[in-house]
Amino acid sequence: MPRAAATTGARRKLGSNAAVLAKVPEFLAVDFFSGAGGTTRGLLDAGGYVIAGVDKDRSCERTYTDNNGNETLDRKPPHYLCRDIFPCSAAHPEGQQEKLMKELDLLVTKYRRLAPGRPLLFAICAPCQPFTTLARKELSEKRVERRRKDKNLLSEALKFVRRFRPDVVLSENVSGIADPRFGGIWEEFRKGLRASGYAVGSDVVCASKFGVPQYRKRSILVAVNRKKSKGEASQTGSLKIPVSDGSGVEKTVNSTIAHLPKIAAGELHGTIPNHRARTLSDINLKRIASAQPGVSNSYLANTPYGDLSLPCHRRVKKKLKTACFTDVYTRMSADRPAPTITTKCHSISNGRFGHYDTTQNRGISLREAAALQSFRDDYVFYPEDGVCTVARMIGNAVPPRLAQSFAQFSMTLLDKRYFRTTGLGDDRC
Repeated sequence: MPRAAATTGARRKLGSNAAVLAKVPEFLAVDFFSGAGGTTRGLLDAGGYVIAGVDKDRSCERTYTDNNGNETLDRKPPHYLCRDIFPCSAAHPEGQQEKLMKELDLLVTKYRRLAPGRPLLFAICAPCQPFTTLARKELSEKRVERRRKDKNLLSEALKFVRRFRPDVVLSENVSGIADPRFGGIWEEFRKGLRASGYAVGSDVVCASKFGVPQYRKRSILVAVNRKKSKGEASQTGSLKIPVSDGSGVEKTVNSTIAHLPKIAAGELHGTIPNHRARTLSDINLKRIASAQPGVSNSYLANTPYGDLSLPCHRRVKKKLKTACFTDVYTRMSADRPAPTITTKCHSISNGRFGHYDTTQNRGISLREAAALQSFRDDYVFYPEDGVCTVARMIGNAVPPRLAQSFAQFSMTLLDKRYFRTTGLGDDRC
């Protein structure tokens, strides 16, 4: 059922009681580096009201706002603030930090009046590209400079924490961000939060342990205002981060995408948004047709079509005396979580992204990739006819279920005595 129809139906069931329709959220939130909205979707599903998403990429705006309507207070979508978080300077004239500070000041003040006594959460999930070792190809001078600046995004975001004093800070990044080779960015962020009066904890978790059908290791940081926290956080200033949701259940690829209809390589389904698979060349069709679920690509040397292994792989194997890049041109396992969904998740030449069903000779569709990131099927990515752009949005997203889990966890760390359970404020929109 389309989201709009589902929402309308839910409203009818609730009736016309305005007090019910305009219910108070569990918390208020601002999502920095919001992208296409994975974190925001998780915060909404955790019962929050997302005031704004901040991102400098205008191409994400429609996807973000169309899919993430708030279901409390005024029921409006979050404001999409397309802003550069850096301060304006001679070296960075496009910086908009001062303007963003003023906009957030107005919005946060407004919604704190609308929902008095509700905790304020800042989600700060900075782009991970500067901290990943997946791609080591030579970068252009422009991209090197962009990555250098991106490494400072957390320190710039810390300025907003100090200005607005949110009750909770939630951050997610690649598992290796704490590695000293990245200049101590993660540790400096932790120290900055502690110096600002927050109890802080961080750990590396796998998304598959939190209901996401995907092996995706990520560093998670949670910080709570020490004066408003309870238990260990209040006493020691340290937090213990959960490494699972406690269910003991991992969702599989099959249970997540088997309901989606079959399509061919290069086909776009007529009615299901983003259910589109990338076109394959004749030789790649033969490669994936020869692959079995869950196995390495060693099969390529002996297929019904002859030796289809890549010359470059043969050269590397001969030189190193071992096989490399064994996941490319392979199929996912049906009965396990998926591998990490990346921005190249639509390409079988970039990882184990082949569909597990041997009657479907193709890579996974964008819709399937989104499902493996824990997005619902009615979460539409725009442009609908896009491939690389949409794949980038999906691969860069924080899995909504992961964001939801840690938003809910962070609320349990707060001392409820500091947060009134009042109704709506008088300044309604």
